[in-house]
Amino acid sequence: MQKENLKMPDKQLAAVCGLFCPACTILIGTREDPERLKVMAARVQKSVEELHCDGCRSEKRCFYCQEICKMGKCASERGLDFCGECREYPCEDLKVFQAAMPHRIELWKSQDRIREVGYEKWYAEMIEHYSCPECRTLNSAYDISCRKCGATPSCTYVKLHKDKIIEQLSKWK
Repeated sequence: MQKENLKMPDKQLAAVCGLFCPACTILIGTREDPERLKVMAARVQKSVEELHCDGCRSEKRCFYCQEICKMGKCASERGLDFCGECREYPCEDLKVFQAAMPHRIELWKSQDRIREVGYEKWYAEMIEHYSCPECRTLNSAYDISCRKCGATPSCTYVKLHKDKIIEQLSKWK
């Protein structure tokens, strides 16, 4: 299991769409919580290997990011680092993607911040946004309670979007 310093800005972990990879439950599972990955694999009926992911811009991406996501390929073809740089932003594909899941609620805000302050400062802000206020553990948008110390809410993101997250979690049961 990798346990690198996710708190240092790393463009590989700053998704072109504006998602923050270190707060992805798949990345957390890949890097430090194999049981989490097993649960997710069963939920989406894929193998654990198909879920392994090292971030949006890495060689090893989960099946969804590798095969289904259109944003990375589109940005690459256009020579862009982030969707917010595109003259067609936000395109219909990104709008559909953003509206589909609660962990994508803040994509527009993320793209705005990346344009305003650069991905490095945005990345540091996201560390704060997804860190437990008690123990500083990075949590996913779906961790209602901190995955290390149990504090509730697990982070500011969850505090802001708890109702939509709980609604999504109930669909997965």
